[in-house]
Amino acid sequence: MKINPYLILLFFSTAIYGPIHGQNAQTLLEKMDILIAAPKDKEADVLMIIKDKNGTVKEREATLKQKGKYKKLYRYTKPEKQAGIATLSLPDNVIWLYMPAFGKAIRISLLSKSQAFNGTDFSQEDMSGIPYSERYEPSLISQQNDEYYQLELLPKSKKSKYTKINLTMDKNHYYPIKMEYYTKGDKLMKIAEFNYQKQGAYWFAKEIVMTTVLKEHATTIILSEVKFDQGLSDAIFTIENLKKEE
Repeated sequence: MKINPYLILLFFSTAIYGPIHGQNAQTLLEKMDILIAAPKDKEADVLMIIKDKNGTVKEREATLKQKGKYKKLYRYTKPEKQAGIATLSLPDNVIWLYMPAFGKAIRISLLSKSQAFNGTDFSQEDMSGIPYSERYEPSLISQQNDEYYQLELLPKSKKSKYTKINLTMDKNHYYPIKMEYYTKGDKLMKIAEFNYQKQGAYWFAKEIVMTTVLKEHATTIILSEVKFDQGLSDAIFTIENLKKEE
């Protein structure tokens, strides 16, 4: 019996190339997560600039403290009516919200994680810092010249408000450059653009601009006074400390 050489080639392409292709995409996404979470801990002052389609601008200030991959504390300091509002991200996909007006911390449900983070264009989940490789299944779309990788990320959870994310990643250092968030009907919902800088041994997102396309609404996050490896205590990342206004 004569064997068609095309079928042999097709078989090996499916059996061998396919898994390697997927493994490479997973490895790339994990490398991005490693870069983002490389410092033992991080502290920074945060400026949020919120701009609507009419050009109205609002500014907010906050402090950020993060330890490892899974512990992150955001606390608003200005304006006065926002001061004290805080969110705490913990391992096992747990997020707590503290509102001074209520006087107690509330655990955020899976559904609420997709909602806007205090009137910004970021969702609670966007701000949590949960590794992308734990939330999405990646595939490598293209390797654009010598500068970028482009990946497609499909959410593992059916409760995600995103149906996919198109990720453009720096080819040399593995940090994100751009993310396009899609929703049902393959509609482009949001675009995030990142400006990464290196300080000492670490790369970090100095500026992120998140734009909600249909609403023509954008939020810019700018970090300043960034400090790494300060030996932050685990006691900072507790519900008890969440309730303490700095």
